Amino acid sequence: MLFAHPSYLWLLLLLIPYIAWYVWNRNRTHATMSVSTSIPYKQLGRPWRAWLLHGLFVLRIAAIATLIIIIARPQTHDKWSTSNTEGTDIVISLDISSSMLARDFKPNRFEAAKNVAAQFVSGRESDNIGVVIFAGESFTAVPMTTDRSLLVNYIHDIKMGMLQDNTAIGDGLATAINRIKDGKAKSKSVILITDGSNNTGNVAPLTAAEIAKKLGIKVYTIGIGRNGMAPFPTEDAIGRIDYVNMPVVIDEATLRNIASTTGGRYFRATDNNVLNQVFEEIDTLEKSQLDVRNYTHTEDNFFPWALLALCLVAGELLLRNTLLRTIP
Repeated sequence: MLFAHPSYLWLLLLLIPYIAWYVWNRNRTHATMSVSTSIPYKQLGRPWRAWLLHGLFVLRIAAIATLIIIIARPQTHDKWSTSNTEGTDIVISLDISSSMLARDFKPNRFEAAKNVAAQFVSGRESDNIGVVIFAGESFTAVPMTTDRSLLVNYIHDIKMGMLQDNTAIGDGLATAINRIKDGKAKSKSVILITDGSNNTGNVAPLTAAEIAKKLGIKVYTIGIGRNGMAPFPTEDAIGRIDYVNMPVVIDEATLRNIASTTGGRYFRATDNNVLNQVFEEIDTLEKSQLDVRNYTHTEDNFFPWALLALCLVAGELLLRNTLLRTIP
């Protein structure tokens, strides 16, 4: 144990004259009575409560010593430790095209995907994670980081309309690959979430998949949208948004090819529960062992001493006014 102000511990020396004063003064503080002889009292001995009265002084001395230690600010010291933990590099590439507002998920595909992605991120404590968003173009929203709060907050803050509309799956995957390729973990993976088919962009999805394969990056693709019809947002002539049932069209063949090419897997999420299950399965698949060096910061550790001082003072007051009460 270290102290922020160890010089204050010299105050403990003041307890020596205090103890000496107590020993010298204790007989003067008790009432006396003159008797002709003390022979009748020799067999009685000294009552046990009289000995316990000294215990009140011991409690007070201990309380004062504890307060001096608190003033010196006891601290836990810094240290490095090495532990073995599970971790990997992951980039979540999220489609934010307008079709993600379809309401076959609650409240819609976009919000459901954000909520599950944020929950997934918050549970991956040892991972380096980044976030890429794409629509008609792609953008690195959050570079690789272990800051869970930053990641979760940004995912919740992603807004529809941040990028030009359409669906550039290839660009979204290529940006994720470019972001993760220099990661230090042995296991690298991209989780690509989309509800449509590639209809714009500079990089073909399968070309991006081949690049990922060469770099040893696995891609898990998730097609989000129920089978059949779903209510999609449409804008009328005066700019009002209405929802119209339209066929759900997902290029599952391309998503399957991307996953199989890179050694990943394709998942179809048809509702909120299935989407949760998909991320839970990816969570179990993406684990790797890492040696992590942990750094312990210096922190004040006065609370146990404060609790001890409180107990000592309370103990003295309780005994002085009950079991060891003296008159006068």
